[in-house]
Amino acid sequence: MPGAEPDCHAEAVLRCLIVDDSSRFLRAARVLLERDGVRVVGVASTWAEALRGVAELRPDVTLVDIDLRGESGLRLTRQLGGRVILISSHAEEDYADLIAESPALGFLSKTALSGAAIRELLSASPGR
Repeated sequence: MPGAEPDCHAEAVLRCLIVDDSSRFLRAARVLLERDGVRVVGVASTWAEALRGVAELRPDVTLVDIDLRGESGLRLTRQLGGRVILISSHAEEDYADLIAESPALGFLSKTALSGAAIRELLSASPGR
């Protein structure tokens, strides 16, 4: 409606980059997150693609798989900057100490991945 005030309560669209070495997971995660109102602005399968994607796309949050087939997602989080959430098909307990020492905002199991879960982690760490 022309001249209408914007809805102050409307939630901003969250822009996300997903870094994972599984093309199957990347496709499934994109569908799931976009259905949850998260705009997936890009995907990456390697460190180089992830670094380029963050620089070019400037996502609000980057999801990074802990194990990137020979490359450490944990180490990548230190290079990326910005807001990063670690993801894995492994249990959080398997990497608890490493996750705690990383600059990531937190961890999500791939089975628990959702727009709501991402927003919850982001709201719990607003200053990071």
